[in-house]
Amino acid sequence: MSIALRPLLIAILCLAWLLPGLVAHDPWKPDEAYTFGVVFEILQGGGWVVPRIAGEAFIEKPPLFHLVAAASAWLLSPLLPPHDGARLSAGLWIGLALLFAALASRELNGPRHGLTAVLLLLGCLGLVVRGHQLIPDVAALAGFAIAYHGAALALRRPAAGGFWLGTACGLIFMTQGIPEAMMVAAIALLLPLFGAHWRKGRYVLTLAIAAAAALPWLSIWPLLLHRQDPALFALWVQGENLARFMGARDMLAGLGYYLRTLPWYAFPVWPLALWALWRAGKSGQLAAPALLLPLLGFMVTLLMLGGAAESRELYALPMLVPLALLAVPGVDPLRRGAANGWYWFSVMAFTFFILVGWFYWGALELGIPERLHGHLHTIRPGYDFGFRLLPFVLGLAYTAGWFALIARLPRSPEQPLAIWAGGITAVWALLATLFIGWVDTAKSYRSVIADMQRAMPAQYRCMASRELGEAQRAMLHYFAGIRSERLETRPDSACDLLLVQGVPLDDMLLPPQWQKIWEGHRPGDKDERLRLYRLQPR
Repeated sequence: MSIALRPLLIAILCLAWLLPGLVAHDPWKPDEAYTFGVVFEILQGGGWVVPRIAGEAFIEKPPLFHLVAAASAWLLSPLLPPHDGARLSAGLWIGLALLFAALASRELNGPRHGLTAVLLLLGCLGLVVRGHQLIPDVAALAGFAIAYHGAALALRRPAAGGFWLGTACGLIFMTQGIPEAMMVAAIALLLPLFGAHWRKGRYVLTLAIAAAAALPWLSIWPLLLHRQDPALFALWVQGENLARFMGARDMLAGLGYYLRTLPWYAFPVWPLALWALWRAGKSGQLAAPALLLPLLGFMVTLLMLGGAAESRELYALPMLVPLALLAVPGVDPLRRGAANGWYWFSVMAFTFFILVGWFYWGALELGIPERLHGHLHTIRPGYDFGFRLLPFVLGLAYTAGWFALIARLPRSPEQPLAIWAGGITAVWALLATLFIGWVDTAKSYRSVIADMQRAMPAQYRCMASRELGEAQRAMLHYFAGIRSERLETRPDSACDLLLVQGVPLDDMLLPPQWQKIWEGHRPGDKDERLRLYRLQPR
C-alpha cells in the first residue's frame, strides 16, 4: 500500500471505528437511558428550554446535545427507531473531535502529524465504548478538541483562533455546563502566563474575539430558562453547576482516582506522552507550543476534575485530547526496538482476541461447545440465540480487514500505532456486531417493562413511583408510554398503581390495601428489583 494512500486508509479506519455500536441496541443504563429520556420528550413535542424526563424537569445539562440528537432521530425516523437515530448523532460529535484534534496537531507539529493524533485517539481504550454512547460528554469532547485547535491556531491567526476558542467554550457550556466551560477559559487565560509564544499583544485580540464568539452560547439559553422559570434557573446554577465542582470533598482523593484510572483509560497514549516530555526535558524544549499547550490543558483539566464533588471514569474523556496531542511528538523518535515490540504485541494480542471472539460466537449462537453455550445463556437468560446472517458477514469483513491491514500496511513511524488502532477497531467491531444482542439483553429495560405490562390491570387511573431512577422513568415512558407520578415530588398522588425500585431482599412494607402484583428485573441483574403494587378497592 502506497504512503500516498495513508489519509484514505485512516479515513476508512475512522469510519470502521465509528459505525459499529451506534445502532441495533436499545438505550443502555444508566447514562444512555436517561439521556434518551430527554431526547424522547423533545420528540414527543416537549419544549427544549426546560429539558424533561417523563414529564418532569431535568436540568442536569443544557439542551444542545439533546436537540441535535432529537433532530437526528427525526431525520432518520423512516429508517431507524428513535433511539438508534438519536445515537448516530454521537458519531457526528466524535467525528468532529477527531477532525479538530487532527487540525490542532497539524498546527502544533506540522502537516504530516495531523493524522497521528487521530490514530492516538482511536487507540485509547477509554474512548471505545464511551465514544459510541448517546451521552452529552461526546459533544463536550468535540468542544475540547475545537478549543485546542483554536489555542494552537491563535499563534498564527489570532482572529480565527479566537473564534474557535469562543465557539468551543460555548459548545461545551451548552452540552455540559459552567464548570467545563471554565476549564477552557482557564486554559486560554493561563497560556500567556506559562507560554511566551502566547505572551504577545495579538493574543489579546484572540481573547476578545473568543469572548464575543462565546457570548451568544453563554447567554441565550440561560436567559430563556430564567424567563420561563426563575426557580429552575437558580436550581440549575447552584445544584447542577456550582455544587458539582465546589462540593465538599478531598481533592487528593479525586486526583488519586483519575491517576489510577488514566493508566488503562488513556493507554497507549500516556506512555508516549511521557516519552515526549522526557525527550523535550533533556533537550530544553518543554516550552515549545506542541508540548506546553497540551501539558497545561491536561493539568488544568486534571486539577479541576480532581476537585469536583464526584469522580467517574466518564469525566476523564476531556483529558484524552491533550494527552493525545502531547504524545504526537513521541511517535517518530520511538526507538526501533520499542516500536517493533509494540507492533508485534499488537498483532499477536488482537489476533488472539479476534479468534477468541469467534470461538465464543460459535458457542453463543451455534451451541458449540455445548457447555460454554449453556454458561453464556445462564448469565444472560432470555437471549434468543441463533445464526444471524448480517452480523456474521460484518464480523467476517472486519476480520478480513484486520489481516489485510497486517499484510498491506507500509512501514513507517506510525505503523505500530496504526496496527494498534486497527486492532482496537476490529475487536470492538466484533463485540458490537456478533455480541450486541447478547449484551443488549442485560442492558435494556425493554423486556422487564414488557413483562410488567403483562401483569398490569387493563384499567387503572395512573401509576405512581417511589425511588425510581431517571433511567428507569425514562425507559418506562419510552417503552410503555407511562409517565409515573413520583411520590418524592407528589406525595398526595391518587394513583392506584405504585412502582417501587429497590434491591432483591428489600421488599417495601406498605399499608395492607397495597397488593404486590408483579416483581421483575433485567435478565441477569442481581442488584436491582422493580415491584408493582395495586391499590385494592375498599
